Amino acid sequence: MKKAVHKILSLVMAALLLLSTVSWTIEKHTCMGRVMDVALFAKADDCGMYAAMQAMGDDTLENPCCGDEVLTLQGQDDLKISFNDISLDQQIFLVAFTHAYVTLFTALEQRTSINEYYPPPHIVKDIQLLDETFLI
Repeated sequence: MKKAVHKILSLVMAALLLLSTVSWTIEKHTCMGRVMDVALFAKADDCGMYAAMQAMGDDTLENPCCGDEVLTLQGQDDLKISFNDISLDQQIFLVAFTHAYVTLFTALEQRTSINEYYPPPHIVKDIQLLDETFLI
């Protein structure tokens, strides 16, 4: 349960960070008071009224019935951390922590056992039964 809550919370925080740092642009094209197209991160398609007016021979550049609206939400740009702002104690801690973390994943060399090549002696008689000494 604790792992699931931790994973959900970390995903929500990552999504919040992503949404707050990305700049959003929403563009809307209206024609005669009606919304014709809405686009996110791209240019909204026009309704074709301007091309139709040019085909009829009307060369006026103004098109009073159509309009474009652009809404831009700027994201944060000040998330860069400079190492000049970190004190010497914090830098020493970061180096020590990084070294300790990296050494967790290095393989340790296998030590050979001295008795590996020597078999134990054969027991001929059980001395504890002969002397009747038992651990209680």
